[in-house]
Amino acid sequence: MKPAINTLEVVVRSLCATVMAVLLMACGEQSAPESEQTTETQPAVEAQSAESKELVVYSARNEHLIKPLFDRFTEQTGININFITDKEGPLLTRLKAEGENSPADLLITVDAGNLWHAAQEGVLAATESEVLEARVPAHLQDEENRWYAVSIRARTMIYNTDKVNAEELSTYEALAGEDWNGRLCLRTSKKVYNQSLVATMIASMGEQEAEQIVSGWVGNLASDPFSNDTKVMEAIAAGQCDVGIVNTYYYGRLMKQNPELPLAIFWPNQEGGGFDQRGVHINVSGAGVTSASKNKAEALQFIEWMAGNEAQTIMMELNQEYPVSAETTLTEELAAWGRFKADSINVAKAGELQADAVKLMDRVGYK
Repeated sequence: MKPAINTLEVVVRSLCATVMAVLLMACGEQSAPESEQTTETQPAVEAQSAESKELVVYSARNEHLIKPLFDRFTEQTGININFITDKEGPLLTRLKAEGENSPADLLITVDAGNLWHAAQEGVLAATESEVLEARVPAHLQDEENRWYAVSIRARTMIYNTDKVNAEELSTYEALAGEDWNGRLCLRTSKKVYNQSLVATMIASMGEQEAEQIVSGWVGNLASDPFSNDTKVMEAIAAGQCDVGIVNTYYYGRLMKQNPELPLAIFWPNQEGGGFDQRGVHINVSGAGVTSASKNKAEALQFIEWMAGNEAQTIMMELNQEYPVSAETTLTEELAAWGRFKADSINVAKAGELQADAVKLMDRVGYK
């Protein structure tokens, strides 16, 4: 019986060895295709990443004013755009905190003061573009090419047509005169638009004279400053005051809602000499390539596209902002407001002198 047991053991061991061999072969056959698949598909994935570029944009513009531009750019170039919208301050803080690890390729914001601050903080990269140099005037871009204006925002006078004749109006400075005592409405000094206006006045006429003018404005106010430009115009239309200073696109929006309002635009500082003819105060919305961008060529391509006629026209239609390039034809709506001479001072002064402007407004009691 003992030899029989040994024979059985041999048979069992042989069978086990055979089963193990079969299992190993089966496992090998199943794993081989996975290995081959990895080898074959990896280059395809890399190729796809190289072909389908993507830009990340930090935008201080409202989504409905900027997304149509992103969509159109993607449609034309195949470059996808992911974006984050927030206020200017938080976006700049985020860029600084992220440093070289920031995913952002572009910063888009309003007001030259905000663009100037971003450049000073080192979050924007210097670029070179013959396209932008040709289409964006020198006073609407950073001297080191870290940002460029992509639209113009005119801050002008709006008056009540039932109470004021256009011939009575002339300059921003004239609104400080006795004739306008109790007739002026202004937006709060806390808004960067008015800070930029005063900053450029300081640059043009000096701080002492600018302070006299702003003090005269405060003395002529019909009420406390309003929280936004629309409320300024509503007060003018209601007869609470006769004239105010606002951005033109707010006028465009309000008149679309109620075209019967007794309001009209006046372009100041167009005639005479000295400060009288320096032109309408303008500000900008603008864009810059971030220092951390891994797609600088594509980011610059987007800014160049923004300065082109199609994008400029889209921005006019979306928000009634003026084009940066004289080559772009105005929409009927903007053309109907009339032509004007704009102040040619470099808009970067709005940032450089912003702190001085805020201190000045505080001194004269402009709330």
